[in-house]
Amino acid sequence: MTDRRGRQYMIKLESGKVFSSHNGHFKHDSLFNKPAGSWAKTSQGNLMLALYPTMGDFTKLMPRTATVIYPKDLGAILVSGDIFPGAKVLEAGCGSGALTICLMRAVGQKGHVYSYDIREDMIERAQRNVNEMLPNMTNASIQLGDVSSTIDHNDLDRIVLDLPEPWKVVGNASKSLVLGGIFVSFLPTILQVHELSETLKVNPNFTLVETSELMVRSWQVAQRSVRPDHRMVGHTGFITTARKCVSLKT
Repeated sequence: MTDRRGRQYMIKLESGKVFSSHNGHFKHDSLFNKPAGSWAKTSQGNLMLALYPTMGDFTKLMPRTATVIYPKDLGAILVSGDIFPGAKVLEAGCGSGALTICLMRAVGQKGHVYSYDIREDMIERAQRNVNEMLPNMTNASIQLGDVSSTIDHNDLDRIVLDLPEPWKVVGNASKSLVLGGIFVSFLPTILQVHELSETLKVNPNFTLVETSELMVRSWQVAQRSVRPDHRMVGHTGFITTARKCVSLKT
């Protein structure tokens, strides 16, 4: 539900339930059998727009136990990691499942996402969010595991990490990725990026180590005023990628 000021509320329609906010309230039943894009009128006479949430909407509004990767970074991870339909992708640090959902949609039903976390509460939350957003998708397995100790999969096309110490995974990643496969890491601080980059550069099986940062600034466009928003999505993290290659060492 989106109000006249653009504020969003994510609800699941249920018979007999009532939605309430400072704009007033309305019965869920009033939206039954209406198409997406319909309007609901509250008890205070305010109109609210009803739409199915996009993946970006769901990512920002879903229940979480940790900070999620923002939509602007999710898109960049997909492109930087060249996540393609049918790919076998290992994800570690599933958190609340935002990246998991994004990867599942990208690889499609012919691909598979092997998602790991070391915390059971994260796994439970991620599984609930995945089931909520993609109830009919069966192309992911979310389980407890530490990929810095072992990776139980071979011939992985991509490895995507949202971990505080991804350099500890580089050795295992070099064994599990296919030649030409891509290693992707999302990190919040440049000191972590430096540690990871140095580890990747001394590993004979990785090359083309690159790091980027993204910032998004939205604009307000009105009849007599066109200007940037006062607030912007600034630094959220750095994306580091590397390619697996044939070792030149003999």
